[in-house]
This record gives sequence, structure tokens and C-alpha cells, in this order.
Amino acid sequence: MIKYLYTLLAALFLSSGLLMAQTGEISPKRKQAIDSLALEKVKDLSKYISIIGNKKTPYSEATRVMDRAGELFAEGSEMGVSSLNHKDVTYYKVRAYFEHLIALNYDRVKIQWYDIHYISDLERQPDGRYVGVITIYQRFEGESDDGLKYKDTTKKDITIYVDRKKTQIAGRTVEFWDVLLGDIRVTETSQ
Repeated sequence: MIKYLYTLLAALFLSSGLLMAQTGEISPKRKQAIDSLALEKVKDLSKYISIIGNKKTPYSEATRVMDRAGELFAEGSEMGVSSLNHKDVTYYKVRAYFEHLIALNYDRVKIQWYDIHYISDLERQPDGRYVGVITIYQRFEGESDDGLKYKDTTKKDITIYVDRKKTQIAGRTVEFWDVLLGDIRVTETSQ
């Protein structure tokens, strides 16, 4: 959490600061800071999912990490789950996804995200916020003591929302751009 706060504060005051122009446009320098923050939040989520899914993580720690991970998301966001055994993708609200992850019937679970990158640039929406998409690949491995093994690789697209926010710093109102994660859609599942 402290790392996230430092990143946010650094982004707030980066060079000319993240004070917004009246037009609500994002300058190239500001966009670079926003892109870095978005990628940092996706990498944090990757770490959180690994901790939550790890069967050695105590339940109290997993619950604490679920709370932190939930703070990364816009309200109402959903996460997709796929399997090589079923052609349909199931979508869960974020908290329900984390609970589903904890309840998986394996003795060992390893989840790794890699090849994280933007696939669409930020586009301004009519409501003034910006939306982009980051793609990731997730490698899932589950194994049970009785010999049950499952592995797959899933390509997922993560919607990124960039919105104007206000906060009070030393009695002054400061406007800044914040990043929240949105829906995580499964686009492909393979072995």
C-alpha cells in the first residue's frame, strides 16, 4: 500500500505536476505518468492474485490481500474465468472471484502473469474520463496430492479507467488523474 501511495504522490507532482488543464486533455508527459501508474497497478494485482491463490497463504492474510486488491478496481468490475474443460467463460464480481480463487480444490496453485502491455491507447470518453486496455497472459497451474493436475494459459484484456479526482493537500484542493482497473475479459485459453 505504501508503495502505491508513493507512486501516486510521485505521479501527482511529476515535473510540472499533474494539475490538469481546464480542457481535461492529457499532456504527453502526464500520459506517460498515467501509463506507468496503470501498469504498476496491474503488476500489483498480479502479485495479489498469486498470494490469494497460494494454498500456503493463511486465510487471514488472503482476506487482507483481497481487500487491498479490491481497492484497485472500479465499482462493479468483473473478472473472467475460463477452463480448457469448458468452452464458456464465467464472470465474477471482483470479491467473488477472489473467494472462488481461495476455494479452488487443489493442494498447490501457482498463478503467474507475464507479457503485460497496452494494446489500446487511452481514448477520451464523452464523460471526460479516458479508457484503455492492457493485455496480460496468465499461466495457471493446479495440483492435488491425489494426482489431479491442471495447466492452462489465458490471454486477458483489462479495461483501464483514468478519471479526474480531487484531494486536499495542506489545505489546498488539488486535482489529479487516477487510474482504476475495470473488467478483466478472457480472450483466449490454451494449454
